[in-house]
Amino acid sequence: MIYLVGVGGATCSGKTTLAKHIHRILGDKSYIVHQDDFAPPVDLVPMNEEFGVQDWDDPPGAIDWPRMRAAVDTIKATGKLPDGHTSHDHLNAQIEVPLPPGMVEFWQERFLEVMQKRRESTGSTEEITWAILDGFLLFYDQHVSDAMDVRIMLRVPEAELIARRNARPGYTTAAQTDPEGLIWKDPPHYWERIVYPAYVKAHSHLFIDGDVEKGEIKPELAAAPLSASHGAAQNVRGIRMLEAHEMSMAELVDATCRSMLRLLGGEAEDLVGTETPAFPSPVLSDAEEEGEDD
Repeated sequence: MIYLVGVGGATCSGKTTLAKHIHRILGDKSYIVHQDDFAPPVDLVPMNEEFGVQDWDDPPGAIDWPRMRAAVDTIKATGKLPDGHTSHDHLNAQIEVPLPPGMVEFWQERFLEVMQKRRESTGSTEEITWAILDGFLLFYDQHVSDAMDVRIMLRVPEAELIARRNARPGYTTAAQTDPEGLIWKDPPHYWERIVYPAYVKAHSHLFIDGDVEKGEIKPELAAAPLSASHGAAQNVRGIRMLEAHEMSMAELVDATCRSMLRLLGGEAEDLVGTETPAFPSPVLSDAEEEGEDD
């Protein structure tokens, strides 16, 4: 069985870091799919006529949607990425945001325990694979969004996003015509003219009154709270929004793991408990304290 976990949010919201921590916990039972790897060929990236620059962020043209939909369908049908799929994420410079000592092992044990309980209660020996999809436009395309079994959205205020983005040396985009990727650096005013308007365009439909900064997720789109009864599992396919600027990476990992375990049955919360044990704080470098990854 394959479960698709979506981790979305604006650029520099911490989604890639979170996805990699989840992958580290799950090990060879998981893999990451980066939405950036579905960028179109560079010559097909549309121009913003008003500002005279290529627009790598406008939702309709920033992703090769037919290719991404086909990849998601292949993942859901086979549990594997399409043949020939490549990633350029390793070319991006990334700030390490460590977890507290013992936290990875804690969640590894919890997943093993829940899987064992599931096998005992259902008699199934079927293995579960987790595909972790991270991206800045995850909830724009209905086909892609519908394929997800868990939807996590990280929200960070615009001012913090700007600071994080400005601290980055650039991006390696997965342009299909360039096997080594294309290094992209923002031209002047690209954030306020291109990046943030595109984020609002792609996400305003999720929020009450279209308020992406402070608005609540629309009730019909929100996931059931984790404190709800086990019978609320039918709502687990909704979006769970996490205020990432108010949470540590450990808290983001905790919330995401709990959302994932709810897919596996009501006994998950019984095993994990309502609170994660306190772990020692990791020792951060100055760079790690300044901001999160993509």
